[in-house]
Amino acid sequence: IGSHSISPALKSSMPYEWDDFTYLSLLEINPAACATATSKPYQSLEDLRAAIEASPGAVTYSSAGVGTLHHLGGIMLLDEMGFEDPGTAATHIPFQSGGAAAAAAATGQVDFVCSNISAIISQIEGGQLRPLVVTTPERVDSLPDVPTASELGHPALEALVGWSGLVGPPGLSDETIATWVEVLQEVAADERWVNQTKSLGSVPMMLSPEETVAFVENQYTTFRGLVEELGLQID
Repeated sequence: IGSHSISPALKSSMPYEWDDFTYLSLLEINPAACATATSKPYQSLEDLRAAIEASPGAVTYSSAGVGTLHHLGGIMLLDEMGFEDPGTAATHIPFQSGGAAAAAAATGQVDFVCSNISAIISQIEGGQLRPLVVTTPERVDSLPDVPTASELGHPALEALVGWSGLVGPPGLSDETIATWVEVLQEVAADERWVNQTKSLGSVPMMLSPEETVAFVENQYTTFRGLVEELGLQID
């Protein structure tokens, strides 16, 4: 997601465009959740929105740095909540890694974090973090009581997912692509691969080359629109 959607959308100096590749398949998606420490008073996304509205800039959220999924996820959440200036409605606190950003939220140093579920599931299960929303179209089996973004009226947040895919250089032959597609179909049917992927908190999602291009284009377009709307582009 960083190299093929967020960075091209965010940085004008990138030496490539998102579509300068031969896309072979999406492999998996890693849904996100926005969560707060259980020591915080926010019991719902509406509670968080009310706190931000009452004291603009006082509520904080953590990230692994400017331009990361955590950062843009926080801004996207604020934008979806309807704040006129999502960049200042809450204060962004960057850390050196995703683990540090999650720890800051779990210990109450910041008010919330938007992160891949797999990265914060241990703090959720350990009772340190309270998830307020998940970005999956349907509720997650491991978090059955947490509402989805669509349930809360924010379906655009479904674009907030981590993902990985298999890509090659431009101009791969049709024969090479067909060979990869055949191999990946075998992988998708491999029960060990499916179970291992799920155990890591991801959702197996093998797509055709054409479907993968459409998926990545939607990712790029979503983040590019957010960057342009809020003037977040980095030279």
